[in-house]
Amino acid sequence: MFAEIGNQAPNIKIFEWVQGIPTNIDKLQGNVVVLEVFQVNCPGCFLYGLPQAISLYERFKNSDVKVIGLATAFEDYDKNTLDNLKSLLTEGKVIGESYKALRQHGKLVNDDKLYYKIPFPVAMDKITKMPENISEDMVKDFIEIYFSDYKPSSEKEKGELFSKVRNYLRNKEYSAETFELYKLRGTPSSIIIDQDGILRYNFFGSEGYLEGAVKELLENR
Repeated sequence: MFAEIGNQAPNIKIFEWVQGIPTNIDKLQGNVVVLEVFQVNCPGCFLYGLPQAISLYERFKNSDVKVIGLATAFEDYDKNTLDNLKSLLTEGKVIGESYKALRQHGKLVNDDKLYYKIPFPVAMDKITKMPENISEDMVKDFIEIYFSDYKPSSEKEKGELFSKVRNYLRNKEYSAETFELYKLRGTPSSIIIDQDGILRYNFFGSEGYLEGAVKELLENR
């Protein structure tokens, strides 16, 4: 089952907690939970997503709001690694496209270090190797997630879509379990869960919406 807005939010799939005290959605009921999903090799995550999540953390850290960072990998598997996440959190070291973008914007310290620290708990998403055999159910699930609004005009068009998705999945190396469980479209993404553990918002690449959404949930309690 996939996460759906308005339903109970499933626990996130964790490979390793890298920073902070390990926790999960079911342990945080009574709080508004903000899950900031990013990739190490993601310029927009470091320029926009993470700074927004840090600002939210500082704003609400003394209230019933918990912010969690989740590093995932749905591409660039050689860069979006656990080792690079650890280097980021312990040394502030950024790599790849993130490094290039931060350098271009004058946001680096000591040539290759992030200009801010991430203060909240951070975990690595569970990344699993794709199976050799791609089942029809896997193809259907992918289409349900990422093409739910697409209505093929003919059986031929439907068959072409199935064929393209099947080939994509066959060439895909790994699966990021939380990323796919929450049907995310990319990074940065911000998942907001209310005090009863209900999934309320799922923002992709947004800026400026988090605080208003959190305030709404706190005020309507």
